[in-house]
Amino acid sequence: MKQRSSRTTVEKAVSNFLLHLRERNASTHTIRAYAGDLDYFSAYTGTRDSKTIDHLVIRGFLSHLYERGLSKTSVARALAAVRSLYRWLAREGVVEQNPAKLVATPRLPKKLPRVPTVEEINTILDEEMPEVAAFPERDRLMLELLYGCGIRNSELIGINLDDIRLSAEAVLIRGKGKKERFVPFGGSVSSSLAAYLPVRQQLISHAGKPTPALLVNRRGGRLTTRSVGRIIKKIAVAMGLSPDVHPHTLRHAFGTHMLEEGADLRSIQEMLGHERLSTTQRYTQLSMKHVMQVYDQTHPRAK
Repeated sequence: MKQRSSRTTVEKAVSNFLLHLRERNASTHTIRAYAGDLDYFSAYTGTRDSKTIDHLVIRGFLSHLYERGLSKTSVARALAAVRSLYRWLAREGVVEQNPAKLVATPRLPKKLPRVPTVEEINTILDEEMPEVAAFPERDRLMLELLYGCGIRNSELIGINLDDIRLSAEAVLIRGKGKKERFVPFGGSVSSSLAAYLPVRQQLISHAGKPTPALLVNRRGGRLTTRSVGRIIKKIAVAMGLSPDVHPHTLRHAFGTHMLEEGADLRSIQEMLGHERLSTTQRYTQLSMKHVMQVYDQTHPRAK
């Protein structure tokens, strides 16, 4: 059997794009998901030149995935991967425009899990902000704070610049009933802050409106909860997630994912700012099945 002597232009583009993601320290989950979806894409496009692929070819690719029996969610994720590939190719000057921008995201079914998976969250946070993000540095920081700290939308917009404790990697949060708590944050939030703060300072200076608010709009004013909700939904849809995603979804994901990774309920309660532990139990949908699994795995007399 005769083997191909060289890779197609699409295969080369995919290979270079995945290398780019690794260099940006994208998570292994994200790289694995993109590699799988783009492998399908390169197989479908065959020997076509990546520069000649238009929106009609990409629509044909989506139809091909449906014919293979893939769900709308999987097809939407594959489209998001192709969009990211061509956005990168456009930035590199390989192509003039992104043909995937002209292809509508499949309408996702209403009945989707309320909480995005760890892989879905990583896909959003590891990839560069989509074109719909009007203020990418700020929008990334919003996403990182909502998921990284598990805070409410109202708590997010209430954060002032002085509430950030960079050396301690913690932020002062004013919760319900004016109760204050410190919530830790990790390296992802620190990196997002480092990228956003200089841009914020420049914007505030230009607007001539001093404000204590950490998160501001293009006019230098404090963001509203409605604006945050609209921005989060727009980004989620552009990245192939359900249009049902809103700021509280990321707070819910924070609690659920920490619980799944073995964090104790008391710590989660403290970080979420719940007055009663029963609220935390209900919030993270702690099922009896999960409790029994933990018991069987951890209690000395359960074996």
